[in-house]
Amino acid sequence: MKHVEQNVPQHAILGVLSGKSGENPFPLFAQMREMGSVIPIPFPLGGSDNQAWIVTHIEEAMKVLKDNAHFCVDPKTIDRSNDTKHSLTGSKEQSHSNLFLANSLNAIDEPDHRRLRTLVSKAFTPRFMESLRPRVQKIANELLDRVQDKREMDLVKDYANPLPINVISDMIGVPKSDHSKIHVWSEGIANGLGLGRLDQEVTESLQAFGDYIKQLIANKRENPSEDLISQLISIEEEGDRLNESELISLVQLLIFAGHETTSTLISTGTLMLLDHPEQLEKLKADHRLIPSAVEELLRFNGPSTIAGPRYAIEDIELGGQQIKKGDILLPLLKSANRDEHQFTNSEELDVTRKIKRHLAFGQGIHMCLGAPLARVEADIAFTTLLKRMPNLRLSIPREDVTWQFKLAAQGLATLPVSF
Repeated sequence: MKHVEQNVPQHAILGVLSGKSGENPFPLFAQMREMGSVIPIPFPLGGSDNQAWIVTHIEEAMKVLKDNAHFCVDPKTIDRSNDTKHSLTGSKEQSHSNLFLANSLNAIDEPDHRRLRTLVSKAFTPRFMESLRPRVQKIANELLDRVQDKREMDLVKDYANPLPINVISDMIGVPKSDHSKIHVWSEGIANGLGLGRLDQEVTESLQAFGDYIKQLIANKRENPSEDLISQLISIEEEGDRLNESELISLVQLLIFAGHETTSTLISTGTLMLLDHPEQLEKLKADHRLIPSAVEELLRFNGPSTIAGPRYAIEDIELGGQQIKKGDILLPLLKSANRDEHQFTNSEELDVTRKIKRHLAFGQGIHMCLGAPLARVEADIAFTTLLKRMPNLRLSIPREDVTWQFKLAAQGLATLPVSF
């Protein structure tokens, strides 16, 4: 196998890792898949002396995401003995920037992950997600009511962004008057961290966000209601319950991940459909195709470019490469979802495609907790949009569509449409 730096320029790999690989990174991803399913990154990553690898094919990416015996999300797990008792809570002096998502389900390994997931799953059930349909539908209609007579809107700012942030805020118990505040903080954090910034503005957003969540939880302890935070406070499993740090981190994750991903799916998915008018016509002719179309849009150009890094717990062979203990592996989700070995005509959008699996929400124990909610929201968002605005079209030249970068992903900054 040829070494990656002989084929792909270093700046292109940096673009992939940052999410800033351009509007159409898929030719680069195809080139990387041709080089191998596991390819080395030819420069140190994050100050680590260990080799870093990009995982490009779906089978190997699935293994990295699901095989908890050989790969972990927390590098401290590698050297942690099985009988060592450790705390997730951290010191009280930790800043909000350090605590931000640090204790969340995405950042911990077994057995702590199993404990948290068991507790959270008692409240976060698929049945509960489905029960939110009437509320999601109401919000979607209200948003489109505001722009219907104008015959135009910015689909990102008027629909794709406010829909999931209002849903998740309602769900966890944020007062309606604070919805916009939550959105501003979350956007500021996502945009800042996506650009590699931790300046005063981002730090202040992290501080304000963390303070608000802490106060919201305190209020729910005093005045519980039917919202998700109240449920999370009350749930127990064999005498165990979530501690304060875990609660704060989990609520941050639900708000942050619970709307960023879905917002990107709705806006980018709409653009993909406008780019493929024959597929859009199929959906307009038969709305029953929309659930399968959502899965295809997730596969074709899902919200996340790369899964969070995994670390090799011991030496292992993967994709013909000798992975050493401590090596860093980065599953390239958008590449795996276009794997020619898994999907026929993988570079084509086909809303009728029958998909058995994709990696847009990850896999294994760290698979996105909110995936059922994202599916409900996207189903309703696209169905409502196409029912009410069947003549939807771009109102700017396609080349003028602008993108923005958040964490390790890219999304649309705006999407002006008319109807």
